[in-house]
Amino acid sequence: MSPRAQSRSNGQLPGGQLETKRARKPEKKWRAGVLGATGIVGQRLVNLLAEHPWFELTEVAASERSSGRTYAEAVRWHLETPIPEVARDLVVKGVEPALDCDFVFSALDSSVAGPVEEDFARAGYPVVSNSRNHRMDADVPLLIPEVNAAHLDAIPVQRKNRGYDTGFIVTNPNCSTAGLVLVLKPLADAFGLERIFVVTLQAISGAGYPGVASMDIQGNVVPFISGEEEKMEAEPQKLLGKWDGTRFIEAGLGISAHCNRVPVLDGHLECVSLGLKKIASLAEVREALQKFEVDEELASLPTALRHPVIVVDDENRPQPRRDAAAGKGMAAVVGRIRECPLHDVKLTLLSHNLVRGAAGAALLNAELLAARGFLKDRSARGATEVAEPALR
Repeated sequence: MSPRAQSRSNGQLPGGQLETKRARKPEKKWRAGVLGATGIVGQRLVNLLAEHPWFELTEVAASERSSGRTYAEAVRWHLETPIPEVARDLVVKGVEPALDCDFVFSALDSSVAGPVEEDFARAGYPVVSNSRNHRMDADVPLLIPEVNAAHLDAIPVQRKNRGYDTGFIVTNPNCSTAGLVLVLKPLADAFGLERIFVVTLQAISGAGYPGVASMDIQGNVVPFISGEEEKMEAEPQKLLGKWDGTRFIEAGLGISAHCNRVPVLDGHLECVSLGLKKIASLAEVREALQKFEVDEELASLPTALRHPVIVVDDENRPQPRRDAAAGKGMAAVVGRIRECPLHDVKLTLLSHNLVRGAAGAALLNAELLAARGFLKDRSARGATEVAEPALR
């Protein structure tokens, strides 16, 4: 039986609830490549892949400037932990679709990502992208597994439309959208959403390296991030919308976003006011967030959290310094839930922009693709599955 068939059950539980099975741990690891491996998000991916139970880092690729050197020679490492040993001696390749791996992560800059990702997909590589170029394409899933895993059903249509064989493109959302929509999902399910007003305070690491000039950001706030507000107003419509078998139908929300860059290293803070379709008390809103839980299939993925939204009670939380690493950076932390005099409810949320908002998001997407049988062995070794569930 295929991995996808094993990880998705057609059975029903009492009351008509769909039964979901735990994803299976592969007997042999899928071989992963990272495009844009020397950048900040690429470095996070390399670090997360170093000891991953399902994936093995076999290729790193970057610009011509880095190509031909070892990864340790080519990269200016920014993480607090050392360069993983598995990556140090890998020779950096160019970003051409001739890599010895089963699939690729794309952490490429948007100035080059679009055609490169298409070339890899056309050559048969599944592309798990963090770049913005294809997020809003009509046949490309914009994916947060806890929110819209069903959107993977668009992949066969994408392949047909574009003439891809085994390749395809799946994207994760903008870093500030990722935390926001993870919090919106349980509220949309419980009460329905009509209007969203959000103000972001975004960390400087979201601008990459070297990022914002020190004289612009130290002791200052920059009230403009190019293209950010447009992404935050568009991407939730697709993420919270539906795939009808041929196209994505948007959620039809009213969304207004203000985005600001602040002198914080990691962690995007967002102040959100919501208009709900159904009247709800603050206690009901809090309960919906606290009880948000993923199904067994998602919970068994190595990077997933069973409860990806954490509610804190302290009136001065969440804070980037104290909360960005919650759930190893994969949680959205919510606090200050209160009534809104203009809408219905307002709250503050925080997520790690480089983990939940970038590298960790892409990694979780790849895990779901593997569990559902979308990753194929591109060598002769034949990755198969064993009976034991993935260890948590």
